[in-house]
Amino acid sequence: MTDKKTVFSAADILLPPYGAKDDAWQSYAVIACDQYTGEPEYWEKARDIAGDSLSTLGLIIPEAYLNTPLEKVQSDAVAVNMKSAESALALHENCLVYIERTLPDGRVRRGLVGKLDLEAYDFSPDSSSLVRATEETVVSRIPPRVAVRKQAPVELPHVMVFANDTKKLLLEPLSIIKSELEPLYDFTLMLGGGSICGYKIAGEQLKKVENAICEYESCAADGLMYAMGDGNHSLASAKAHFENIKKEKGDAAMEHPARYALVEIVDIYDDSIEFEPIYRLLLNCDGNDFLSYVEKRLECKEIGGTVTAIFDGIEKEITLPRLHALTVGSLQIIIDDYLKEKGEVECDYIHGVDSLRKLSEREGNVGFLCGGVEKDELFPYVAKNGTLPRKTFSMGEAASKRYYIEARKIQK
Repeated sequence: MTDKKTVFSAADILLPPYGAKDDAWQSYAVIACDQYTGEPEYWEKARDIAGDSLSTLGLIIPEAYLNTPLEKVQSDAVAVNMKSAESALALHENCLVYIERTLPDGRVRRGLVGKLDLEAYDFSPDSSSLVRATEETVVSRIPPRVAVRKQAPVELPHVMVFANDTKKLLLEPLSIIKSELEPLYDFTLMLGGGSICGYKIAGEQLKKVENAICEYESCAADGLMYAMGDGNHSLASAKAHFENIKKEKGDAAMEHPARYALVEIVDIYDDSIEFEPIYRLLLNCDGNDFLSYVEKRLECKEIGGTVTAIFDGIEKEITLPRLHALTVGSLQIIIDDYLKEKGEVECDYIHGVDSLRKLSEREGNVGFLCGGVEKDELFPYVAKNGTLPRKTFSMGEAASKRYYIEARKIQK
């Protein structure tokens, strides 16, 4: 075993004291709080399933509740529940958790849960840190999350981080030896989320995995070890909270548990990881006026890529000026500028070609079909250019997102 300190490492992980196949897991695990934001009925069903049992639903605030009467009710409940959460969970010291998540479509996504050193992470667009954001971080979204984290004795992550594991060092070997690992949980996720199995990695097996992590990190290209896949603002908030602790405690902060954040590492080349473009839709917009605006922007500019505009029953390919390394970036810049001039026009972000075409049939709606970024392009792009334009790609449907299961203490 190497003594070299790694960016990603084993953690003291908290889990309910259930047997691996206990039915109670189904009410404990709930999906990431930023899913089903426009479907409060989903969260009502989750509340019915959770009932009065121990559940991560009592430790989070679903974003569907924001700006509704349920927001304060849930906030008050979380404040109470957090105080008893740590004592209700069982401690698994110095371990990693190997995960096999069977998605609703039957594909299996493999992951590794442990802690990430926030000293190696910087979410600024031009960061050269070992761990980097892949999309623009909306700074205004961080302070409210930091306020919650400051009061929380434990963290529950829905953060997914990509490894650029071309040598298949981290996860493929674990799928082969999982029968030698201690099963922690094996259950069906609520409300159509598929199923999940988790295995504890400790002792001699942990030493082998730690060596693999060290080898992977030593081979990182362009100084980029890990890149954000999901939960960007959650990790950014963890970083901001730790920076506040550093200001308060100085060198002593280096030993504080908040220096680290619990995350799931996945291999970007896993067959279950698919990048899907996110399309743009303008509302209250005159399509011909927008096209004229684009033509004016093309004057004296280098020609960039093309996108397809959909409005008034037609689909028209339009050429954009090169304003960004990616065509979707050039489109976003033009849209942002256009919105500043046309206060009544709004921009929405749409998943799926069929949905975009259907919405573009409505009067005053203008849709844009555009490419995003392929997963094998992500690490080279971020290393060279920094963060992607916002809403460049999506990874699967809402039901495939992370569920809260593992927790970790973040207060002394």
